[in-house]
Amino acid sequence: MTVTEHERRAGAMSYGSFELTTLTPHLGAEVVGLDLSQQLDERQLRDLHQAFADWSVLVFRDQHLDRQAHKAVGRYFGDLHVHPMNHARETDPEILIVKTTKDSPYTAGDAWHTDVTCDAVPPLASALYITETPEVGGGDTLYADMYLAYELLSPAMQSFLEGLTAVHDGGVPYVGSYGSTPPEGGYPRNEHPVVTVHPVTGRKVLYVNSGFTSHIVGMRRWESRALLDMLFDHIAATPRLHCRVEWEPNTLTLWDNRCTQHHAVWDYHPSSRYGERVSVVGADRPAGVPAG
Repeated sequence: MTVTEHERRAGAMSYGSFELTTLTPHLGAEVVGLDLSQQLDERQLRDLHQAFADWSVLVFRDQHLDRQAHKAVGRYFGDLHVHPMNHARETDPEILIVKTTKDSPYTAGDAWHTDVTCDAVPPLASALYITETPEVGGGDTLYADMYLAYELLSPAMQSFLEGLTAVHDGGVPYVGSYGSTPPEGGYPRNEHPVVTVHPVTGRKVLYVNSGFTSHIVGMRRWESRALLDMLFDHIAATPRLHCRVEWEPNTLTLWDNRCTQHHAVWDYHPSSRYGERVSVVGADRPAGVPAG
């Protein structure tokens, strides 16, 4: 099905093989009626892909998954990605452990970002499965709609940004924030358009994030800093862009890494939170807006 503006306002709708309830009129939905521990059939997969394209962030509650079932969710969308920081960890390379305790010096993702945009071909999706939540509450994840972030800019700013590229540097978060030891050759560092076109929906996306984007190519540093800070503030300080996922044990959230950002809220110290994430390899490099 194609979601109409009327249906977006409705809040609850059917996708044939399951139901969903939207989190906001434009971003996020909770899916009811899919058991991800079981292999999905062709109709369920078709409906899942459509809902993913329509809402970008999908939440599945009361899921009881082992690692193979969790990986299967990612493989419905493509091959699994190996995170750059997993090079030194003696764990399953396709599983990124997301664990925060009272002794943690930081929590992963505690700033607005898009996953691993330092890669030449960043992941197209991520699926985080949380099994332990803080007993005191908290630990939500915020998501931001990068379609809408672009659309809320003035036409003049949109036109200006469409001709720019930016550097996304893995050393910024992994070394600068997390103190990770880089692999041989260093963490990835790549250029991507500031405005990209989503390969499925065809919509334009604001594609810079404070986690990885270091500077705009061809600008003086102070010019680049001023422009990026304005865009980062726009993303963080515009509630209209956001939806909030409140975690419960055995919840899986799947998001489109090509058109969203997220922020893991660390408001539960000294309590703990535990989850595992798989990500899906992208098919192509992010594409900019065609000239003309």
